[in-house]
Amino acid sequence: MPAAPEDPAYIAYKRRLHRNLLLYIVGLAAFLLLMAWAERLGMSKVWLGPIFLFATVMIYAGIGIYGRTSDADEYYVAGRRIPPVYNGMAAAADWMSAASFISLAGGLYLQGFSGTESQPGGLAYVLGWTGGFCLVALLVAPYLRRLKLYTVPDYFGLRFGGRWPRLIAALAAVLCSFTYVVAQIYGVGLIASRMTGVQFEIGILLGLGGVLLCSFLGGMRAITWTQVAQYIILLLAFLIPVSWLAYKQLGNPLAPLVYGKQVDKITEMEKVLKDSQAERRVREVFAQRATEYEERLKDIDAALRRERAAAQERVRALKARDADSALIVAASRELAALPRDAEAARELWTRAMAESLERAKPLGGLPPHSQAFAGDPQGTPAEQAAFSTSRLNFLALMFCLMVGTAGLPHLLTRFYTTPTVAEARSSVAWSLFFIALLYLSAPALAVLVKFEVMQGLVGSSLDTLPSWIGQWAKVDPALIAVADVNGDRILQFGEIRIGADIVMLVTPEIGGLPYVVSGLVAAGGLAAALSTADALLLTISNSIVRDVYCHEVRRDVTPEQRVILSKFALLGIAMVAAFVAALKPADILPLVAASFSLAASAFVPVMVLGIFWRGTTRAGAVAGMLGGLGITVYYMLVNSQAVRHLVGLEPGAALWFGILPVSAGVFGVSLGLVLAVVVSLATRGGD
Repeated sequence: MPAAPEDPAYIAYKRRLHRNLLLYIVGLAAFLLLMAWAERLGMSKVWLGPIFLFATVMIYAGIGIYGRTSDADEYYVAGRRIPPVYNGMAAAADWMSAASFISLAGGLYLQGFSGTESQPGGLAYVLGWTGGFCLVALLVAPYLRRLKLYTVPDYFGLRFGGRWPRLIAALAAVLCSFTYVVAQIYGVGLIASRMTGVQFEIGILLGLGGVLLCSFLGGMRAITWTQVAQYIILLLAFLIPVSWLAYKQLGNPLAPLVYGKQVDKITEMEKVLKDSQAERRVREVFAQRATEYEERLKDIDAALRRERAAAQERVRALKARDADSALIVAASRELAALPRDAEAARELWTRAMAESLERAKPLGGLPPHSQAFAGDPQGTPAEQAAFSTSRLNFLALMFCLMVGTAGLPHLLTRFYTTPTVAEARSSVAWSLFFIALLYLSAPALAVLVKFEVMQGLVGSSLDTLPSWIGQWAKVDPALIAVADVNGDRILQFGEIRIGADIVMLVTPEIGGLPYVVSGLVAAGGLAAALSTADALLLTISNSIVRDVYCHEVRRDVTPEQRVILSKFALLGIAMVAAFVAALKPADILPLVAASFSLAASAFVPVMVLGIFWRGTTRAGAVAGMLGGLGITVYYMLVNSQAVRHLVGLEPGAALWFGILPVSAGVFGVSLGLVLAVVVSLATRGGD
């Protein structure tokens, strides 16, 4: 039985937690000072990075080992005795995933405040994710906590009865959580490979060891205290660089309060860049490249033969004149990198043409940072349509993120761990507070980094670029690439290609901070990814074991056996997720956003109806869940270029009302709600 909040033993327990947290913060501060002192004495970056990675993972592993348990109540819901402030801190760490920590500021950097027709802006993420917690507090968390459940599918089984509501909920939980966890493990590999210098795939396995030591041994009990420790690290890792940049540029470390001045400066610099002759020449080169790719695509077989013959001739010519071996190797690599066949060439050249067309636009295809929406409501018909589409996608994405927040199984399970319903509600408020500390700084970070790039990097000689550009390019060329497109040996803004997943990680190096801060930022990104990955893997394994295996395959499983099976299921899912993440399926932010649409469609309409409308029937629940999830998955797949190619559809998109597939939950939530209501009305009294 969980302790009552006024219980003297519970009060003493909270005092011990406060003391332990204070000791942890003091120890962490001492470690950072020690690393800073070691760097001043000349310790190499080659050692600093791995030390940060190893030390933080060992902290989490130590907590995981200390919190190990085989008790079902402790493993699934941490004994239902987590105080609200600590549960809020753990929920914030759970929430501040790799997408929030690594990619949110990058999304704002690339998309501005509102984005483009093809990419909704970064503020949609800030508003949607934050607003979603209000829905959690008002509509879901207290009601689920009152039922004393273990998993979200438990609710569907209890409320509607029968096998199908629980089974559908379990499979939907696996689907949306697996999509989410792949993004987290990708972030783990990204950071671990940069900090240690190992290959990306090995970096994934290194980070995965930390995940498994936390979640495998202790379940929710170990994960909760690990997430508290991780939140402190990621809070420091986020606020120190952004505060330094604000102080460096504006003389005030309170970035959210002062960064607006830099928005005005960026707007002026954007105007200068649009009129620059050197930038215009860069745009012309990219436009020419797009035309060349378009010509190749008209006769792919002939173009591929020409490209292969030309590459072979270059290798022969270099060998004939006994050229430098590095030139011969580079030419041989170009030959080997040519597409294998016409189909591969079509895919590669189509993508390259689209990228060249985008970079042929002003500012390298980036929208003006402070632009409200794409297009112009007072402009031409095409500009008015672009404005309307951009605004619609912004609102659609914000809606999906808000509703998806109220449906994510790993997040809702977090509120099962408090002693009472009132404390579950209180812990949501604490979660909002701890999240706001970081989310208010994310737009500021994007602006301050963009100012540093425009002011400090643009116009520099290509021969004197900072070393971090080449180092990150080695990890993954998609993260950052610089090319002298116009041949003047001077870096132009249009010649820089930066991925969303790198902006936060390079902030200390852009700001000229000591490398110890870079190590801290990487440790913060690792903490964000690991904290969410822990909870997601636990959710997936619990859904498979508790809600599928123990109800559909074997019902005579003891609580202790369930815990053991959950641990091994977690291990297997982690290996599969690591394999998928190693394929680098997409950027982190789109993967995470897709999981929100899936969760919103599968769970929220039926869950909220089940809580507030007694007339919701089992048949209505099944129809709503299947219909909502089905149309969401269909819309995502039919607009996936890989799927369209696989089934023989024409390249392009099949959008409804211009809504992008990342916001497919708009259709899923609407259809799921309608089906649940209509079918429930038609079957009342029949269940």
